[in-house]
Amino acid sequence: MGFADDHVIPLVDAGLGNSAYLVDLGDGRALAVDAGRDLRDLRAATERRGLAVAFAADTHLHADFLTGALQLAADDAATVLASAAGHRAFPHTALADGDETDLGGLTLRALATPGHTDEHLSFLLLDGTRELGVFTGGSLIVGSAARTDLLGADRAEELARAQYRSLRRLTELPDATAVWPTHGAGSFCSAPPGAERTTTIGAQKRANTLLATPDEDAFVRQLLSSLGSYPAYFDRLGEINRRGPGVLATAPSLPALSAAAVHELRGQGAELVDVRPLPDFAAGHVPGAVSIPLRDQFATWLGWLLPDDAPLVFVTAPGQDLTELTWQALKIGYERLAGHVTMHTWTADGGQQETTELLTADRIGDRPVLDVRQQSEWDSGHIPGAVGIELGELTAHAGEAPSGAVVHCGHGERAMTAASLLQRAGHQDLAVLEGGPADWAKATGHPLQEGA
Repeated sequence: MGFADDHVIPLVDAGLGNSAYLVDLGDGRALAVDAGRDLRDLRAATERRGLAVAFAADTHLHADFLTGALQLAADDAATVLASAAGHRAFPHTALADGDETDLGGLTLRALATPGHTDEHLSFLLLDGTRELGVFTGGSLIVGSAARTDLLGADRAEELARAQYRSLRRLTELPDATAVWPTHGAGSFCSAPPGAERTTTIGAQKRANTLLATPDEDAFVRQLLSSLGSYPAYFDRLGEINRRGPGVLATAPSLPALSAAAVHELRGQGAELVDVRPLPDFAAGHVPGAVSIPLRDQFATWLGWLLPDDAPLVFVTAPGQDLTELTWQALKIGYERLAGHVTMHTWTADGGQQETTELLTADRIGDRPVLDVRQQSEWDSGHIPGAVGIELGELTAHAGEAPSGAVVHCGHGERAMTAASLLQRAGHQDLAVLEGGPADWAKATGHPLQEGA
């Protein structure tokens, strides 16, 4: 069969920084690679092309999203392709290094590429003997390689050495071979910033600094030194994906709740998550609610900051996309979704509310500053004298936050999340900066401080 570039359709989840792929096999059937549980984009692509998913391949036991392979098996009778070394507890075709799957004209060859995980496979797509491209998952990615510490810090170096060997194996493919990674910019799994999500073997040989390291020890040092923190839920999802996430029988829904129902649920341990834009939260919110604005990165911060075993009640603004909200929670394994309530419903029944001050950079004055960005962001430039505590670590270190602080991140959303967590911990007189360090530097005329 003739194979065109547009036969491989990337499906990008910008919030998680990942790409799934749909491969049009040319006969009405398709291969899905690293599809997540939220299959809306994939379904739209199959409908446009009139395709049915015949194969669902997973490169590894994902830590950052639930696999959609079981849903595709249930809905489309797709054959699940995955590593035998993953010991998945559900029906699948277990593949080892060199095993091939006939796709009906094309061939998919499994390549053992451990490093990101123990059981990691890459999938080489072949047209006869011609290498069309390779789905590299979390091995070779654009400009880097995925992190090797998800199975524990004690194994990070061992897996980094495996990653070194895996990348060298992949670079033995012809330079023209397309590289279709799963992890990309924005992924905590992790990748450097940049717009490109696909590449070629030759391009990576020329531009990937990890491939330019002189030896294995230098590679390991460089890779391990680049690793920052990652969301807490990553520690849970690998095992859920090994067992197999539940298949969803119907489209999810999020019922509207009365204020009385919210009171009852909170008495039963429910968490209140306010997903409205940060100005709405600042103007008035339910005491104790955690602010996580609904945006691309919503799932990341939900999974980082809140438990997955408590019922969740969402405070929503009129017109917000409840379907999007529900799928963002479900794709990372949050299934106890009790419903949603508006502030109008809450306050109409006498519910209390509190506010959070918003400040522009020119009004900070001599107030203490709390920076909740990632370490790499802090190193690139921070307000002199600021206290730095990453948002993901703030709950455990709330006592170290300065009293009456102005909290900031890069734009304001994470800072409002931080302020809500601190308010829950008893902090008062907090303010949130509208903007980030660059706005402070512009307003004051003072330079930012760089370095750790």
